[in-house]
Amino acid sequence: MATVSSIAEHIVITPGTCGGRPRIAGHRITVQNIVICHEQMGMTPEQIVEDYETITLADVHAALVYFYDHRDEIQTDIRREEELCKEIEATHPSLLETIKQKDPERYRQAVERLRADSFDEP
Repeated sequence: MATVSSIAEHIVITPGTCGGRPRIAGHRITVQNIVICHEQMGMTPEQIVEDYETITLADVHAALVYFYDHRDEIQTDIRREEELCKEIEATHPSLLETIKQKDPERYRQAVERLRADSFDEP
């Protein structure tokens, strides 16, 4: 009996594209992107397709199959990226946070302006 792998039609790894991470063929949407949507954000495959309109439901399911076959590797990559983000946030605070700490009154005024602008009719 011959076996057919349709995952290879949907998932590719290209050195130099998306850091060499597995991704949806023809797109720069990584398996990791799909996993985060599904596992961390609780999105269904159908909701993921709604958000990423250029991929198919088969692409999403193939990405999830790939994830389940390579769970440890992908989860390790996700953890590394989360740690890197925390490190960057700790060493490079946002401009708004810096203003809040150094000049609370200026921060309050900026927030009030933003709130007022967000309720203006176009």
